[in-house]
Amino acid sequence: MKKILFTVVSLLILCSFTPEDDVVVPSGEKLVYAGSYNMSGLMTQLAQVTMSTEMVNTSKNSYLHLNCELATFSKWDKFFKIRDIYESYVNPTTLKPSLYKRSIDEGGYTKKEKYAFKGNSVTSTAKRRNKPETIRTFNIGSSTQDAISLLYKVRTLDFSKMKAGQTKSFVIVFDEKEIPVTLKYLGTETVKAGNLGDKSCYKLSIGAKTDALKGKDKNLIWLTADAKKVPALMKFSIPVGTGQLTLTSATGI
Repeated sequence: MKKILFTVVSLLILCSFTPEDDVVVPSGEKLVYAGSYNMSGLMTQLAQVTMSTEMVNTSKNSYLHLNCELATFSKWDKFFKIRDIYESYVNPTTLKPSLYKRSIDEGGYTKKEKYAFKGNSVTSTAKRRNKPETIRTFNIGSSTQDAISLLYKVRTLDFSKMKAGQTKSFVIVFDEKEIPVTLKYLGTETVKAGNLGDKSCYKLSIGAKTDALKGKDKNLIWLTADAKKVPALMKFSIPVGTGQLTLTSATGI
């Protein structure tokens, strides 16, 4: 199950090209997805993923709060209950992260994690169930971002000039490790995008140096081919099966 959840988050985040400086992610946006997993040959809806944005002001700075919540539907809770929250507080213009928070509750296993970013240094505070809190400071590359902030950065980027087959490499930090990722642009394709209707989308393939993903061009994400670049559909293939995230509702975009 942990591999499934990592893959879902990965599919929501792993995309990057050269940014367009004049595009800013909107505050007040809410995207809702149905999460399905292939069970005995049938794609079965098991969970809901909700992503939202809001501005947060402190006495010194303003941040864009990016929030991603994963929860199994109540009828599946008795089999394996999931309540996960991923958050990132970023500069509203550059989307560079200042704080990343992760709280997971998966089948009774709990973990809380916080990353404080300062330059190329990250201070990580983690607390696992029945274990003492740990604090660790480590270095990252100048372009490395947390998982959630990278998803939103991709939506400020221009895919219209890309050629099919073109790739780009970059890095995210997850579980206190830097993970190299490769993105391949596959062209455009029309897919259903919830209340947005049928939309022409940029189709992207994701590969990472992790055992969480399986197969060539089997882990895919479709972003609407417009100024919003809303993630409309995601499909994943992992060692224990396949699944997908389907957009059901997009508001505030």
